[in-house]
Amino acid sequence: MTDSKGGIILPFILVTLIWSSTWIVIRDQLGSVPASWSVCYRFLLAGVAMAIFAKARGVSLNIGGKGLVFAGLLGVAQFVLNFNFVYRAEHYLTSGVVAVVYAMLLIPNSILAFLFFRQPVSRAFVAGSVVAVAGIALMLAHEYHAASVRPDMVLLGAGFSIAGLLSASTANVMQGMEIARRLPMVAVLAWAMLIGAGVNALFAWITTGPPVFEARLAYVAGIAWLGLAGSVVTFPLYFRLIQRMGAGRAAYTSVLIPVLAMLISTLAEGYRWTALAITGALLAIIGMVVALRTKQA
Repeated sequence: MTDSKGGIILPFILVTLIWSSTWIVIRDQLGSVPASWSVCYRFLLAGVAMAIFAKARGVSLNIGGKGLVFAGLLGVAQFVLNFNFVYRAEHYLTSGVVAVVYAMLLIPNSILAFLFFRQPVSRAFVAGSVVAVAGIALMLAHEYHAASVRPDMVLLGAGFSIAGLLSASTANVMQGMEIARRLPMVAVLAWAMLIGAGVNALFAWITTGPPVFEARLAYVAGIAWLGLAGSVVTFPLYFRLIQRMGAGRAAYTSVLIPVLAMLISTLAEGYRWTALAITGALLAIIGMVVALRTKQA
């Protein structure tokens, strides 16, 4: 990390800590409200808050026709497909399992960044990735054997997780496009979230019927946390990390996040650590450290 400490390290820590908490909150959102409506509420709140934030900073929301098309595509990839898959994955897998699968975000990010932008990947980065992914694989193996649902449901949850992973990676790498660098990020994210909320509402209404909302305090607080802290605070920071560090390295937040998410799961869901899980967590951290110490291209 050759940039200023405040420019990379602090956002990296904030994104990691906040997103580590969101997995357990998403788990609580699954109930009487269809997943797509919950995703809609989250990003409707986030989009409005992001627009207010943009105005407060003097950032114009007028990004032009091409900007709106880009924001719409970004919104569908990140705030529709990605999160619909995530919420559905957590119907079949624990929050920690889904977080573990998402740790592999670094793989498609790095591949797509190399294919589209010829972003170089060092040997140390590859070595760190191999170690980290090996650790994640061990944690995933532990979760698979400890799962209380049928094997086919585990596979379905894994399929949803992978689909969401690819959607998120597409959105991540889109941030490396020229148009993304020319447009104000806050304005793009505000439009992407609002468009995503609209698409989610349309999809939810067609597939599940009129809006459903749960007045339970934990549900409302969860929407607020996911929409504000988990979206408005973190997404600008994360996409800035992508532009400064590259999509591959920025995804290493997703290597540390499942470890912290599993710690949260230990406290909230009674998760039991085994030698396999501990070994996997240590390998994931070691791999991340090795990769992050490589020189930024």
